[in-house]
Amino acid sequence: MKRRCIAVFASTLALWTTILRAEPITVLTGGSSGVYYPLGVAIGMVYADIPDAKVRVETTDGSVENLLRLQQGSAQVAFALGDALMSAWRGDGDAGFSGRLDRLRVVGALYPNYIQIVATKASGIRGLTDLKGRSLAVGAPKSGTELNARAIFAAAGLRLESLGKVETIPFAESTQRMLTNELDASLQSAGLGVTSIRELTDNSDTVLVPVPPSVVKKLGSPFRPATIPADTYRGQTKPVSTASVMNYLVTSTMVSDELVYQMTRRLFDSVDELTIAHRAGHEIKLAAAVSRSPVPLHPGALKYYREKGLIK
Repeated sequence: MKRRCIAVFASTLALWTTILRAEPITVLTGGSSGVYYPLGVAIGMVYADIPDAKVRVETTDGSVENLLRLQQGSAQVAFALGDALMSAWRGDGDAGFSGRLDRLRVVGALYPNYIQIVATKASGIRGLTDLKGRSLAVGAPKSGTELNARAIFAAAGLRLESLGKVETIPFAESTQRMLTNELDASLQSAGLGVTSIRELTDNSDTVLVPVPPSVVKKLGSPFRPATIPADTYRGQTKPVSTASVMNYLVTSTMVSDELVYQMTRRLFDSVDELTIAHRAGHEIKLAAAVSRSPVPLHPGALKYYREKGLIK
């Protein structure tokens, strides 16, 4: 009986030791109809193989919320757009940051977001100025998409407030509102082939509105000129000029070097699995992971890139 009690005590102790040393990995994504979420789920599955890791993937309102939560320590890794990351590092109040988020650190650059402005064909909207007086969705409140929208229209000499009715709603809701003719257009900053726009274009007649190169030039860094290739969506027979901005996987100084090293290594060892999750995964390349970022790399990620010879 004594030996049995000792054995039970030992197994219970081992169980609690495992629970106590388990490393939480909360992955913050975006709305369920965007690109962050399917990629985040795929990354979460990869991270589940890290010894003693306890992984959870959460939907959020996007970049601003994600970065604030990393600073607070309520998550370990998150997706964020480059311009939101720059604003967070500077403490830009207009972007939703009351102070500089100095705990942020980058895991790596992932893939570019494309500014995709889609309008119903019946609306007659063909250019940015045609949006005056019309209804436009710009993503969830204080999301990276809303920040992108404000930057683009300012560069075009327009104000969001002067365009007509501006809706700050998630991608999925904007798609449903356009399908029922309650909304004229939607601006979505996302990877190519985003589910919300595919659903919209597959079920209605739409037009992709270009962002002229002259506007992109005024935007400056971190935006770059880009093209949405022809036939990305149904009915889109010609390429469309627009702007792109890089997405990053971000962590914080509160996450250990070893855990970030493991997350970085396993992320780039599993790129093939990410391509299955979403077509944007095809654009995630190890060679581009250390592209210029407004925030420093985490030491754990830096160790991995040095091993790979990307940084000396």
